[in-house]
Amino acid sequence: MSTSLQVIVIDDNPTNRLLPALFLRPLGYEVTECASAQEALDWLQSSPCDVILLDISMPQVSGLQLCQQLRADKRYQHLKIIAYTAHAMPDEVLLWESSGFDKVLLKPIRKDDLLALFT
Repeated sequence: MSTSLQVIVIDDNPTNRLLPALFLRPLGYEVTECASAQEALDWLQSSPCDVILLDISMPQVSGLQLCQQLRADKRYQHLKIIAYTAHAMPDEVLLWESSGFDKVLLKPIRKDDLLALFT
């Protein structure tokens, strides 16, 4: 499978950014890694993006806050935003999906689970 989808992985933990990038890049995805919500917002100002893999628990601006900010901005409403978290109770998943996330991916991720979100 080859694609040109632009993906941003936003997570304050470098290891958690590395794994999805290692899975996606060999398949032709363009992956940008951002360590914070602000870094991602700065990058989005001048670069295209199709999919965001967004950690829920980040300092300063949480993944939930960033998702809501992006959904409120018409420029980014087309984005597929996937919550990326190690903690997800069923009621939390419902909250995130009702707050603008398209899907939820649990850490530690498996390649098949990640790729299933892109089809």
